[in-house]
Amino acid sequence: MESSCARDATSKGTFLSTGETLNTSETITTDGAAPDAQAPVDLEPQNPESQNLEPKTTVVDDGHTSPTFAELGVHQQIVDALAAAGKTHTFAIQELTLPLAIAGDDLIGQARTGMGKTFGFGVPLLHRLASEAGSGDLRALDGTPRALVIVPTRELCLQVTGDLEEAATQIRVRGNDGADRDIRLLSIYGGRPYESQISELQKGIDVVVGTPGRLLDLAQQGHLILGKVQILVLDEADEMLDLGFLPDIERILSALPEPRQTMLFSATMPGPIVTLARTFLHRPTHIRAEHAQDSAIHERTAQYIYRAHALDKVELLSRVLQADGRGATMIFTRTKRTAQKVADDLAERGFAVGAVHGDLGQVAREKALNRFREGTIDVLVATDVAARGIDIDDVTHVINYQCPDDEKTYVHRIGRTGRAGRTGIAVTLVDWDELHRWELIDKALGLGKPEPVETYSSSPHLREELNIPESVTSGRVGPAAEATGTRSGARGGRDRDGERREPRPARAANGNRTRRRTRSGVPADGATAATSATTGAEATTTAGGSDADAPAKRKRRRRRRGGSGSGANGQNTTSSTPSTSGD
Repeated sequence: MESSCARDATSKGTFLSTGETLNTSETITTDGAAPDAQAPVDLEPQNPESQNLEPKTTVVDDGHTSPTFAELGVHQQIVDALAAAGKTHTFAIQELTLPLAIAGDDLIGQARTGMGKTFGFGVPLLHRLASEAGSGDLRALDGTPRALVIVPTRELCLQVTGDLEEAATQIRVRGNDGADRDIRLLSIYGGRPYESQISELQKGIDVVVGTPGRLLDLAQQGHLILGKVQILVLDEADEMLDLGFLPDIERILSALPEPRQTMLFSATMPGPIVTLARTFLHRPTHIRAEHAQDSAIHERTAQYIYRAHALDKVELLSRVLQADGRGATMIFTRTKRTAQKVADDLAERGFAVGAVHGDLGQVAREKALNRFREGTIDVLVATDVAARGIDIDDVTHVINYQCPDDEKTYVHRIGRTGRAGRTGIAVTLVDWDELHRWELIDKALGLGKPEPVETYSSSPHLREELNIPESVTSGRVGPAAEATGTRSGARGGRDRDGERREPRPARAANGNRTRRRTRSGVPADGATAATSATTGAEATTTAGGSDADAPAKRKRRRRRRGGSGSGANGQNTTSSTPSTSGD
């Protein structure tokens, strides 16, 4: 029988039941009191019917101020590092999960996109390594990983590693030799050489963030030691436990020791995925940091759904990109080929655009994302590889050029805007053959827009709703530009990783080049004489002076019917050398 667990997670009577769901709002307290990270846990058996109770809901004050990381008992070195980065107060998912995660409990954390889930598991992970390694429940740090964070995409791997490094800048831990040192983190993902990652592992690593494929490769080669990992995190857990990643995840889990702490985080967590997750979690607590009646989509994101014709989509898209107030914009497609084509079309119309999809090299993908973050380009066309967890500031518009496959993909796509309290606009273009798919998404999310309005680039309601100026009468904004990170650029002046190629120097003309004609590897008859004659002719021409710079004209060899060297009647016309033996 599964007993319930009551924990005063915020010192205000919040009730968490093991295996159940906590529905609460982004403001979690009723009196503003500081939370108690060491609150007692009541593990007394409860009524068996408690397993079927409805999820508990906490009533809160609207004027609540979230606690700081220090008030939640986070290690002071982490608090100082976050404060230096301008992060002092917690989001709702962090406020709820930190006390449980710091205590070493298994949990499933669920919150809408852009609400700080990375620090929800990253801060307690680093706290335990800084506080407990060698003296608490964790083994001493000996150069093998103690914590493993698994993510679905390379881009998310780099982002999570960067966030952890930001929180770990001031952490000092005791190494195997007894000396204090910085905590060591490493990102492991495909598309990069093995040698550099193996070299870092050999130096010693405490926290590994990686994608499943490369993690398995290095583990099978014996370079990545998984037998001492005591903290496991699955970020975007619903994607990691889907059919595509599940076999790799199961193989990794089989190599990890017991007992361990396991944490799962995602914005969407379907019931079957939660059921599957509980098979390898120990009495997990499922936490949802949102209103019970809320959908997975931010209210601050305005959603517009249009039925658009395929031949008019690029023109319509170009008009939307000229709307007043448009900032950084992400455009999502279902296929790699479509992403490349849209990026090329927009670049030809003069937009500063980049592309991120699976046909590009890792360096090109990273460059496009970095240029988008820096503001060098303001339009990024991507497949769903960039829809999971990528956090880019000030994305004002998200445009679904093609209808997403399901409601989860839709939530994660439009979650790139309206993050951390900002507002955003999400535009979805639905073609005629995608109407049934959109109806399923609309029904699952309760959007109330099952029939999109038929819309063209010249439709008046498009201008009115998206604030497109009347002066915009064309989809072209300037001369054609080069799309960052597209394969079309690679065929022109860039290689596959986006590096610009140096132009090949022109080949110098060489009129004195001698050629030796062979047939089946044997010098042909007259080849030596021809070479000597050519050399003599060149010498004569040089002596003449007027034709010294003229290249030697190459005589064209003609092949007649009946084979090489045969005459009109099929007879061999090659003259034979007379015999010297006499008749």
